[in-house]
Amino acid sequence: MPEGDSVWKAARRMRGHLVGRTVVRSDFRVPQLATADLGGRSITAFDSYGKHMLTRFSGGLTLHTHFKMDGAWQVVGPGKRLPRTFDDEIRLVLETDGPTAYALRMPVLELVETAREDEVIGHLGPDLLGPSWDEDVAVDRLLRDPEAPLVEALLDQRNLAGIGNLWAVETCFLRGHSPWTPVRDVDLRATVRLARRMMQHSLDHPGQVTTGNTRRGETHWVYGRAERPCRRCGTPVAFRDAVTGKPWSRETWWCPHCQPGPFPSLAERPTRPGFRRGVNEESFGSRGRRLRGAPGYARGARG
Repeated sequence: MPEGDSVWKAARRMRGHLVGRTVVRSDFRVPQLATADLGGRSITAFDSYGKHMLTRFSGGLTLHTHFKMDGAWQVVGPGKRLPRTFDDEIRLVLETDGPTAYALRMPVLELVETAREDEVIGHLGPDLLGPSWDEDVAVDRLLRDPEAPLVEALLDQRNLAGIGNLWAVETCFLRGHSPWTPVRDVDLRATVRLARRMMQHSLDHPGQVTTGNTRRGETHWVYGRAERPCRRCGTPVAFRDAVTGKPWSRETWWCPHCQPGPFPSLAERPTRPGFRRGVNEESFGSRGRRLRGAPGYARGARG
């Protein structure tokens, strides 16, 4: 799933290509917006909030999108279009007086009045990468449920917006906490500051690197490294699959030695020993098919 920094970078790319352009033709390919028409409106902004993107148009209209697991924006140059092999993935075409933008596999597409954007993002906590970031509010929200496991509290977007599974897992490791440590037992300010610092670093660097090493297979401490030796102590990295029915439960990696504290019972762990998708950190987010567009135009919003 694209995380807050990935969506932030996608918004930056889209701004560079499309802000100030006028929509010549729009084509929504989702039933609820099939008759919507953005033609004649100018694009005034692309902004992110956590994992959400807000595309604003003249006339006080906003397109709210959420990438969820696999959404992406693509931009092609004037007079060009995506290969037809992508037709089944297109949810929106925005043809402008310059480039054309495509929303691919986008699970959330909705139009709202710009003055009512709070209806779609107002439930979220402070945006870690936004200009209105408020550490005090984020810490207060994390403490609303002092017994909540740290990793799940960090992933709850109502507490703070933008952290996804990778950043949550790596933050727990670097702070030396079991992912299931109750938030009441954690220095939350130091934890939040670390997560924010890593995400901010990602904004101007390729990929999502937490180790400082950009070599393939060397970028993360525990994420995607089930059964491999911990980079610090050599203990095999542990892995637990997501637990069905728990909204903030995700696949989790941790080092039992470097991250002391509570851990899930055997009944909560995967029933498939050596669950292979938890092993290869390079397999996440990969697609066998890549778009080869004009240099400088926006790729998908991936880390």
